[in-house]
Amino acid sequence: MLDFVIGSQEASDVMRAISLLIISGLSMRYSLTLTGQVWAKTYQQTIAFIILPVVTYVITKTISGNIALSLGMIGAMSIVRFRNPVKSALELIMYFALITIGIAASVRTKYAILLVLVIVFTIISAKIIQVIFRKYNRSFYTMSFNEGVDLNIIEIQSNEKIQTLEENINLKNIITLTSEKEFFYRLGFENRNELNELKKKIETNKNIKKIDINYV
Repeated sequence: MLDFVIGSQEASDVMRAISLLIISGLSMRYSLTLTGQVWAKTYQQTIAFIILPVVTYVITKTISGNIALSLGMIGAMSIVRFRNPVKSALELIMYFALITIGIAASVRTKYAILLVLVIVFTIISAKIIQVIFRKYNRSFYTMSFNEGVDLNIIEIQSNEKIQTLEENINLKNIITLTSEKEFFYRLGFENRNELNELKKKIETNKNIKKIDINYV
């Protein structure tokens, strides 16, 4: 499909460049997580590290050699950055991407199509990879309350420590009252079924005093 839109030789060069950008973004993201930068593990940052280099690449390809278009692009992005109440880094990047798609479509439609394909592929692939990782009790990215994402929440009160909860990758918070021998666990799930499966596993535990669930 890319050969049809761009041309075989140019398509090959573009795919090499995009592959390098995606690998570079992921490499930087994993380098940060390995050095303890927890913020880079979130969904928004993971997608941002993949998409932003590609958006920048398409911007450069679109406006190269056109001074008027370059100034117009800077003006459009400045309006989004300073006049819109941006809630997250990913939201800002998506606004930039949408502006880039609009400008590229009027100048170099092939790059607008390419950018749309890359963004859609990245978002869907990240979700599929996360589902696969979940099967092995691992996580490709983490979800944060600070990202403004609604999660299915389960809160558990127990008079004994529950090791399976403390090792669960969805665990968000633990409160321990040593003097009263009470433990409070708070877990967040993207998928309601995962929460219900956990509930079934622990509700027979006689040490559990209370279970509160809040569905999205």
